[in-house]
Amino acid sequence: MRKELTIIFLLLICFCGYAQNATIVDLKVQGNKKTKTSALLKLTSIKKGQQLDSLVIEDDIKRLKRLSSIAHAYYQVHKKSGGYEVVYGVQENFTIIPSANIYTTNDDEFAFRVGVYEFNLFGHNITFGGVYQNDIYSSYGINFRAPYLFSKKLGLALNYNNLTTEEPVFLDNGTADYKYNNTSYEIQGLYQFNLRHRIELGVNYFNEDYEYKRGSTQEGIPQDFDVDKLLFKGIYEYNNLDYHFQYVSGFKSSSNLQYVVSTENVLPDFVIGWNDFFYYHRIGEKGNWASRLRLGLATNDDSPFAPFAVDNNLNIRGVGNTIDRGTGVIVLNTEYRHTVYEKDWFVLQSNVFVDGGSWRNPGGDFGDFGDTQNFRVYPGIGLRFIHKRIFNAIFRIDYGYGVTEDSTNGFVFGIGQYF
Repeated sequence: MRKELTIIFLLLICFCGYAQNATIVDLKVQGNKKTKTSALLKLTSIKKGQQLDSLVIEDDIKRLKRLSSIAHAYYQVHKKSGGYEVVYGVQENFTIIPSANIYTTNDDEFAFRVGVYEFNLFGHNITFGGVYQNDIYSSYGINFRAPYLFSKKLGLALNYNNLTTEEPVFLDNGTADYKYNNTSYEIQGLYQFNLRHRIELGVNYFNEDYEYKRGSTQEGIPQDFDVDKLLFKGIYEYNNLDYHFQYVSGFKSSSNLQYVVSTENVLPDFVIGWNDFFYYHRIGEKGNWASRLRLGLATNDDSPFAPFAVDNNLNIRGVGNTIDRGTGVIVLNTEYRHTVYEKDWFVLQSNVFVDGGSWRNPGGDFGDFGDTQNFRVYPGIGLRFIHKRIFNAIFRIDYGYGVTEDSTNGFVFGIGQYF
């Protein structure tokens, strides 16, 4: 019995000695210039005095690499007297980003969108900025997003938009063009449970103003109306992505549910929801396979103002600007990205893709998804010009060519990866 107690006592001494030696006695951040050290340490899970845990450190590095302000992150562990020193190293992005998009309107007129955003305001990973758009009519928006404003988990977003465009409305006997204005005020609460799970809850008060310009008319479809609406929204995201400069790996799922209440009977109340599934896989040293699947449904009203659009810039590259609408959507985008050239800060990336999807007609049924008139497939190729030290500095050129019934083809330009 005495021998057993002696063994247990010695084991306890060894365990206590090991636990003391594995203690984090110092935690530092290096490489940051603009981003505040306090802002980065606020997001880490390990703290001084805790036990060294490589799994927790790896999660911290993943979190830091997802920040707009950080291009790359790594860590070092040094043995010190009484424990270990952990050093988090970061390479910062340049985060004051101007943007400029040039495209054509539905009437093949010149249109553009310019803006500027600061993605690391005050060195605290706060996004603030605005955009101006001229697409036949002038539009603008201002956005503020601070995901860590109150704590590591709790933040706030505020948005104001005044958007005016010319929108096609698809009637039974043809297409009508409306001048459409949407003025909105939105507030959202942002909460992150942990590294992989987060939610957003918000309310949006907005006004929609439709003014008939030209084209077909239909009995029961007003030519001019103005309506105030209230939108309640909830977003849930599971994010297990890992970034290494232009390369991404892992899985992500984002669910968006909205309930829209109208103050008048011109347009009915409706519910809309969709889920985006993303999957990224590294192939060799220079390849990256990326896919996005969107599944969405909305209240199935027989209305020409259906919420899901078929559009170049949203889902099918090469299809054209808002060529159709529906109350349900299934879209799959898949592409292979390959680094053709890389030196220091610059990357040239090629891209081969296939975009395909189908829509449910307003008032239709699920059989519409299999209707050849609603089904579109557009393969294509593209290029990416990437600056590795500027956040989201990816200039994108894609050319899509339709292979299904009544297809078109065309170029799509943009900033950032398509998805």
